[in-house]
Amino acid sequence: MTVSVMIKRTLTNQDQVRNLAPLIVKLRSLATTQPGYITGRTFRRLDDPSEFLVMSTWNSLDDWNRWLKSDQRVELQKQVDTLLGKETTYRVYESLAGGIIP
Repeated sequence: MTVSVMIKRTLTNQDQVRNLAPLIVKLRSLATTQPGYITGRTFRRLDDPSEFLVMSTWNSLDDWNRWLKSDQRVELQKQVDTLLGKETTYRVYESLAGGIIP
């Protein structure tokens, strides 16, 4: 069963975008080579340009968890969280076919 992961990051000031962007690009580039990665998109909130949302889709929760815990990702994520001054939040969702009842 596929899962979608929502990753929310909020900047404390706009100057951080210059430093954050290369880290997000590197995370995305590495994610695309991971087993189970399907696709991903990055969004910037229109009414609050300091908030970014990354949505990625994985073949399974196990695939996502392997990537989440990988040494490469953990090291880059530490850099992101240090830059932001707080931990990134993650939410994992399952796809429901035909409505709201699994």
